[in-house]
Amino acid sequence: MGTYEMSAEERDWLETYDITEFDRPSVAADMAVFSIMETAGRETPDRKNYRKDPEKCLKLLLIRRGSFPFKNRWALPGGFCRRGESTQETAMRELQAETGVRDAYLRPFAIFSEAGRDPRGWIISHAFLALINGECYRVHEGSDAWEARWFRVDLKKEENDRAIAADCAGITNTYTLYLSDAEDSSVMLTAVIREARRFRNYHETVRYEIVDADGLAFDHASVILCAFLDLRRQAEAGGTIVFDLMPELFTLSELQKAYETVLGRPLLTANFRRKIAPLVTETQEAAAGAGHRPARLFRRNLDAFYC
Repeated sequence: MGTYEMSAEERDWLETYDITEFDRPSVAADMAVFSIMETAGRETPDRKNYRKDPEKCLKLLLIRRGSFPFKNRWALPGGFCRRGESTQETAMRELQAETGVRDAYLRPFAIFSEAGRDPRGWIISHAFLALINGECYRVHEGSDAWEARWFRVDLKKEENDRAIAADCAGITNTYTLYLSDAEDSSVMLTAVIREARRFRNYHETVRYEIVDADGLAFDHASVILCAFLDLRRQAEAGGTIVFDLMPELFTLSELQKAYETVLGRPLLTANFRRKIAPLVTETQEAAAGAGHRPARLFRRNLDAFYC
Protein backbone atom coordinates (compact mmCIF):
# COMPACT_ATOMS: atom_id res chain seq x y z
CA MET A 1 0.00 0.00 0.00
CA GLY A 2 1.31 3.45 -0.90
CA THR A 3 2.35 6.07 1.64
CA TYR A 4 -0.51 8.14 3.00
CA GLU A 5 0.00 11.24 5.11
CA MET A 6 -2.83 11.76 7.61
CA SER A 7 -3.78 15.21 8.70
CA ALA A 8 -3.84 16.14 12.38
CA GLU A 9 -7.63 16.39 12.16
CA GLU A 10 -7.87 12.83 10.82
CA ARG A 11 -5.55 11.46 13.53
CA ASP A 12 -7.74 13.09 16.18
CA TRP A 13 -10.81 11.49 14.61
CA LEU A 14 -9.17 8.03 14.58
CA GLU A 15 -8.39 8.27 18.29
CA THR A 16 -12.12 8.42 19.02
CA TYR A 17 -13.18 5.80 16.46
CA ASP A 18 -14.31 2.47 17.96
CA ILE A 19 -14.34 -0.36 15.43
CA THR A 20 -15.92 -2.72 17.96
CA GLU A 21 -19.21 -0.83 17.53
CA PHE A 22 -19.73 -2.89 14.38
CA ASP A 23 -20.08 -6.66 14.11
CA ARG A 24 -17.15 -8.17 12.28
CA PRO A 25 -17.10 -11.49 10.42
CA SER A 26 -14.31 -14.02 10.22
CA VAL A 27 -12.80 -14.23 6.73
CA ALA A 28 -11.70 -17.45 5.04
CA ALA A 29 -10.31 -18.50 1.68
CA ASP A 30 -11.63 -21.68 0.03
CA MET A 31 -10.15 -23.19 -3.10
CA ALA A 32 -11.68 -25.24 -5.88
CA VAL A 33 -8.57 -27.07 -7.11
CA PHE A 34 -9.06 -28.70 -10.52
CA SER A 35 -6.77 -30.95 -12.51
CA ILE A 36 -7.00 -33.11 -15.62
CA MET A 37 -5.80 -36.58 -14.67
CA GLU A 38 -6.11 -40.19 -15.71
CA THR A 39 -9.59 -41.53 -15.01
CA ALA A 40 -8.26 -44.23 -12.67
CA GLY A 41 -4.98 -44.75 -10.91
CA ARG A 42 -5.05 -48.48 -11.46
CA GLU A 43 -4.60 -50.31 -14.73
CA THR A 44 -7.60 -50.40 -17.04
CA PRO A 45 -8.15 -52.30 -20.32
CA ASP A 46 -7.45 -49.09 -22.26
CA ARG A 47 -4.09 -48.65 -20.55
CA LYS A 48 -3.05 -52.11 -21.72
CA ASN A 49 -3.45 -50.90 -25.30
CA TYR A 50 -0.18 -49.07 -25.97
CA ARG A 51 -1.67 -47.49 -29.10
CA LYS A 52 -4.36 -45.69 -27.18
CA ASP A 53 -3.78 -42.70 -24.92
CA PRO A 54 -5.02 -43.15 -21.32
CA GLU A 55 -8.49 -41.75 -20.72
CA LYS A 56 -8.43 -38.54 -18.71
CA CYS A 57 -11.09 -36.54 -16.90
CA LEU A 58 -11.52 -33.37 -14.88
CA LYS A 59 -10.92 -33.92 -11.17
CA LEU A 60 -11.47 -31.83 -8.06
CA LEU A 61 -9.48 -31.99 -4.83
CA LEU A 62 -11.58 -32.55 -1.70
CA ILE A 63 -10.60 -33.14 1.91
CA ARG A 64 -12.49 -35.24 4.43
CA ARG A 65 -12.87 -33.17 7.55
CA GLY A 66 -11.42 -34.62 10.72
CA SER A 67 -13.04 -32.18 13.13
CA PHE A 68 -16.34 -30.44 13.77
CA PRO A 69 -18.32 -28.89 12.22
CA PHE A 70 -19.24 -31.33 9.45
CA LYS A 71 -16.85 -33.98 10.77
CA ASN A 72 -16.36 -36.82 8.24
CA ARG A 73 -17.90 -34.76 5.42
CA TRP A 74 -16.01 -33.70 2.29
CA ALA A 75 -15.00 -30.08 1.80
CA LEU A 76 -12.85 -27.82 -0.33
CA PRO A 77 -9.37 -27.09 1.01
CA GLY A 78 -9.05 -23.69 2.66
CA GLY A 79 -8.58 -21.86 5.91
CA PHE A 80 -9.01 -18.66 7.86
CA CYS A 81 -7.04 -15.51 7.11
CA ARG A 82 -4.29 -14.69 9.54
CA ARG A 83 -3.76 -11.19 10.86
CA GLY A 84 -2.04 -9.00 8.27
CA GLU A 85 -2.69 -11.53 5.50
CA SER A 86 -4.69 -10.94 2.31
CA THR A 87 -7.15 -13.59 1.13
CA GLN A 88 -4.86 -14.20 -1.88
CA GLU A 89 -1.96 -14.92 0.50
CA THR A 90 -4.21 -17.20 2.57
CA ALA A 91 -5.21 -19.16 -0.52
CA MET A 92 -1.57 -19.50 -1.63
CA ARG A 93 -0.53 -20.69 1.83
CA GLU A 94 -3.33 -23.23 2.10
CA LEU A 95 -2.77 -24.52 -1.45
CA GLN A 96 0.89 -25.08 -0.75
CA ALA A 97 0.05 -26.84 2.51
CA GLU A 98 -2.40 -29.24 0.78
CA THR A 99 -0.54 -29.90 -2.49
CA GLY A 100 2.99 -28.51 -2.25
CA VAL A 101 2.21 -26.28 -5.25
CA ARG A 102 3.70 -22.79 -5.15
CA ASP A 103 3.02 -21.50 -8.66
CA ALA A 104 -0.51 -22.65 -9.59
CA TYR A 105 -3.07 -20.61 -11.47
CA LEU A 106 -5.00 -19.00 -8.62
CA ARG A 107 -7.78 -16.48 -9.16
CA PRO A 108 -10.72 -15.32 -7.01
CA PHE A 109 -14.08 -15.96 -8.65
CA ALA A 110 -16.76 -15.29 -6.01
CA ILE A 111 -17.49 -14.28 -2.44
CA PHE A 112 -19.90 -16.37 -0.35
CA SER A 113 -21.47 -14.48 2.54
CA GLU A 114 -25.00 -15.86 2.97
CA ALA A 115 -26.29 -15.99 6.53
CA GLY A 116 -26.10 -19.43 8.11
CA ARG A 117 -23.51 -20.82 5.70
CA ASP A 118 -21.31 -21.86 8.63
CA PRO A 119 -22.69 -23.02 12.02
CA ARG A 120 -19.69 -21.50 13.84
CA GLY A 121 -20.87 -17.97 13.13
CA TRP A 122 -20.60 -15.16 10.62
CA ILE A 123 -17.92 -16.35 8.21
CA ILE A 124 -17.34 -14.86 4.77
CA SER A 125 -15.48 -17.00 2.26
CA HIS A 126 -13.42 -15.61 -0.61
CA ALA A 127 -13.46 -18.47 -3.12
CA PHE A 128 -10.55 -19.11 -5.48
CA LEU A 129 -10.24 -21.17 -8.64
CA ALA A 130 -6.95 -23.11 -8.70
CA LEU A 131 -5.64 -25.14 -11.62
CA ILE A 132 -2.70 -27.53 -11.38
CA ASN A 133 -1.18 -30.50 -13.14
CA GLY A 134 -2.26 -32.89 -10.40
CA GLU A 135 -0.23 -35.83 -11.68
CA CYS A 136 2.97 -33.95 -10.73
CA TYR A 137 2.06 -33.42 -7.08
CA ARG A 138 1.16 -35.62 -4.15
CA VAL A 139 -1.68 -34.25 -2.03
CA HIS A 140 -1.53 -34.64 1.71
CA GLU A 141 -3.85 -33.98 4.61
CA GLY A 142 -3.89 -30.75 6.58
CA SER A 143 -4.41 -30.36 10.32
CA ASP A 144 -8.22 -30.57 10.17
CA ALA A 145 -8.51 -33.28 7.51
CA TRP A 146 -8.48 -37.05 7.73
CA GLU A 147 -7.68 -37.56 4.09
CA ALA A 148 -7.45 -35.80 0.74
CA ARG A 149 -8.66 -37.28 -2.55
CA TRP A 150 -9.23 -36.38 -6.16
CA PHE A 151 -12.84 -36.71 -7.35
CA ARG A 152 -14.00 -36.93 -10.93
CA VAL A 153 -16.40 -34.08 -11.76
CA ASP A 154 -19.49 -34.47 -13.93
CA LEU A 155 -22.37 -32.02 -14.25
CA LYS A 156 -25.94 -32.31 -15.52
CA LYS A 157 -28.11 -29.25 -16.17
CA GLU A 158 -31.90 -29.14 -16.42
CA GLU A 159 -33.86 -25.99 -17.21
CA ASN A 160 -36.98 -25.78 -15.05
CA ASP A 161 -38.56 -22.48 -15.99
CA ARG A 162 -38.05 -19.55 -18.35
CA ALA A 163 -40.18 -16.39 -18.30
CA ILE A 164 -39.22 -13.36 -20.39
CA ALA A 165 -41.00 -9.98 -20.44
CA ALA A 166 -40.15 -6.58 -21.88
CA ASP A 167 -38.16 -5.29 -18.88
CA CYS A 168 -37.46 -8.42 -16.85
CA ALA A 169 -36.80 -12.14 -17.13
CA GLY A 170 -36.43 -15.16 -14.91
CA ILE A 171 -34.65 -18.45 -15.59
CA THR A 172 -34.51 -21.34 -13.14
CA ASN A 173 -32.12 -24.25 -13.63
CA THR A 174 -31.31 -27.34 -11.60
CA TYR A 175 -27.75 -28.66 -11.62
CA THR A 176 -26.82 -32.15 -10.47
CA LEU A 177 -23.19 -32.43 -9.48
CA TYR A 178 -21.59 -35.88 -9.54
CA LEU A 179 -18.32 -36.37 -7.67
CA SER A 180 -16.85 -39.85 -7.86
CA ASP A 181 -13.63 -41.37 -6.56
CA ALA A 182 -12.16 -43.67 -9.19
CA GLU A 183 -10.01 -45.41 -6.58
CA ASP A 184 -12.97 -46.26 -4.34
CA SER A 185 -16.30 -46.92 -6.05
CA SER A 186 -18.08 -46.77 -2.69
CA VAL A 187 -17.37 -43.02 -2.45
CA MET A 188 -19.85 -41.18 -4.67
CA LEU A 189 -21.25 -37.73 -3.88
CA THR A 190 -24.30 -36.33 -5.67
CA ALA A 191 -25.35 -32.76 -4.95
CA VAL A 192 -28.39 -30.91 -6.34
CA ILE A 193 -28.29 -27.12 -6.63
CA ARG A 194 -31.04 -24.84 -7.89
CA GLU A 195 -29.99 -21.72 -9.78
CA ALA A 196 -32.34 -18.73 -10.01
CA ARG A 197 -31.28 -16.12 -12.56
CA ARG A 198 -33.22 -12.87 -12.56
CA PHE A 199 -32.88 -10.02 -15.05
CA ARG A 200 -34.19 -6.48 -14.68
CA ASN A 201 -33.31 -3.86 -17.26
CA TYR A 202 -30.89 -6.42 -18.68
CA HIS A 203 -28.91 -6.66 -15.42
CA GLU A 204 -28.53 -10.12 -13.93
CA THR A 205 -28.60 -11.37 -10.36
CA VAL A 206 -28.03 -15.05 -9.52
CA ARG A 207 -28.90 -17.00 -6.40
CA TYR A 208 -28.09 -20.62 -5.59
CA GLU A 209 -30.04 -22.93 -3.29
CA ILE A 210 -28.65 -26.29 -2.22
CA VAL A 211 -31.41 -28.88 -2.51
CA ASP A 212 -29.22 -31.84 -1.49
CA ALA A 213 -25.58 -31.64 -0.37
CA ASP A 214 -25.02 -35.44 0.01
CA GLY A 215 -21.87 -35.58 2.12
CA LEU A 216 -20.47 -32.14 1.27
CA ALA A 217 -19.75 -29.68 4.07
CA PHE A 218 -20.96 -26.10 4.50
CA ASP A 219 -22.25 -24.54 1.24
CA HIS A 220 -19.42 -26.10 -0.77
CA ALA A 221 -21.80 -27.71 -3.25
CA SER A 222 -22.65 -24.19 -4.49
CA VAL A 223 -19.00 -23.12 -4.39
CA ILE A 224 -17.96 -26.11 -6.50
CA LEU A 225 -20.75 -25.47 -9.01
CA CYS A 226 -19.82 -21.78 -9.37
CA ALA A 227 -16.14 -22.65 -9.78
CA PHE A 228 -16.86 -25.23 -12.46
CA LEU A 229 -19.18 -22.89 -14.37
CA ASP A 230 -16.57 -20.13 -14.19
CA LEU A 231 -13.90 -22.47 -15.56
CA ARG A 232 -16.20 -23.62 -18.35
CA ARG A 233 -17.20 -20.04 -19.31
CA GLN A 234 -13.58 -19.00 -19.64
CA ALA A 235 -12.74 -22.05 -21.74
CA GLU A 236 -15.83 -21.47 -23.90
CA ALA A 237 -14.66 -17.92 -24.57
CA GLY A 238 -11.45 -19.31 -26.04
CA GLY A 239 -9.36 -18.14 -23.11
CA THR A 240 -5.96 -19.49 -22.19
CA ILE A 241 -7.10 -20.83 -18.83
CA VAL A 242 -7.00 -24.49 -19.95
CA PHE A 243 -3.23 -24.22 -20.49
CA ASP A 244 -2.84 -24.12 -16.70
CA LEU A 245 -4.15 -27.70 -16.60
CA MET A 246 -1.39 -28.84 -18.96
CA PRO A 247 2.24 -29.86 -18.46
CA GLU A 248 4.98 -27.67 -19.92
CA LEU A 249 5.10 -29.75 -23.13
CA PHE A 250 2.02 -31.29 -24.76
CA THR A 251 0.66 -32.52 -28.06
CA LEU A 252 -2.12 -30.65 -29.83
CA SER A 253 -4.35 -33.68 -29.37
CA GLU A 254 -3.77 -33.58 -25.60
CA LEU A 255 -4.58 -29.87 -25.53
CA GLN A 256 -7.78 -30.40 -27.54
CA LYS A 257 -8.86 -33.23 -25.23
CA ALA A 258 -8.31 -30.94 -22.25
CA TYR A 259 -10.59 -28.28 -23.75
CA GLU A 260 -13.19 -30.94 -24.59
CA THR A 261 -13.00 -32.31 -21.04
CA VAL A 262 -13.68 -28.89 -19.52
CA LEU A 263 -16.39 -27.98 -22.03
CA GLY A 264 -18.07 -31.37 -21.92
CA ARG A 265 -18.39 -31.64 -25.69
CA PRO A 266 -16.25 -32.58 -28.73
CA LEU A 267 -14.55 -29.96 -30.89
CA LEU A 268 -13.80 -30.01 -34.60
CA THR A 269 -10.06 -30.64 -34.87
CA ALA A 270 -9.45 -28.32 -37.83
CA ASN A 271 -11.30 -25.41 -36.21
CA PHE A 272 -9.62 -25.97 -32.85
CA ARG A 273 -6.12 -26.05 -34.31
CA ARG A 274 -6.75 -22.90 -36.34
CA LYS A 275 -7.94 -20.98 -33.27
CA ILE A 276 -5.22 -22.30 -30.98
CA ALA A 277 -2.31 -21.80 -33.41
CA PRO A 278 -1.37 -18.28 -32.19
CA LEU A 279 -1.15 -19.53 -28.60
CA VAL A 280 1.34 -22.38 -29.09
CA THR A 281 4.90 -22.85 -30.30
CA GLU A 282 6.11 -26.07 -31.88
CA THR A 283 9.22 -27.67 -30.38
CA GLN A 284 11.70 -30.12 -31.85
CA GLU A 285 10.66 -32.78 -29.36
CA ALA A 286 8.19 -35.62 -29.90
CA ALA A 287 5.94 -37.55 -27.54
CA ALA A 288 7.61 -40.66 -26.15
CA GLY A 289 6.15 -44.09 -25.43
CA ALA A 290 3.53 -44.07 -28.20
CA GLY A 291 2.94 -47.13 -30.34
CA HIS A 292 2.04 -45.02 -33.36
CA ARG A 293 4.05 -42.27 -35.06
CA PRO A 294 5.23 -39.89 -32.30
CA ALA A 295 3.38 -36.57 -32.28
CA ARG A 296 5.22 -33.27 -32.11
CA LEU A 297 5.25 -31.53 -28.74
CA PHE A 298 4.21 -27.92 -28.27
CA ARG A 299 4.49 -25.31 -25.52
CA ARG A 300 2.85 -21.97 -24.82
CA ASN A 301 3.68 -19.08 -27.10
CA LEU A 302 4.88 -16.64 -24.44
CA ASP A 303 4.41 -13.63 -26.73
CA ALA A 304 0.67 -14.42 -26.79
CA PHE A 305 0.45 -14.92 -23.02
CA TYR A 306 2.45 -11.85 -22.00
CA CYS A 307 1.13 -9.22 -24.37
